[in-house]
Amino acid sequence: MSKRVTIMLDIDLDKKIRQLQAKLIQNTSSSVSFSNVLNQVLRDSLKK
Repeated sequence: MSKRVTIMLDIDLDKKIRQLQAKLIQNTSSSVSFSNVLNQVLRDSLKK
């Protein structure tokens, strides 16, 4: 289940997430949304 949330990201964080998104797109043959990348980054960091 998803929930729409509006957040403000610092420019450096936006850039890093978009770079990660670009790498994932290059390594797969499917599209990867910004939201999916952000969710995965948050999940990974919250596991620690």
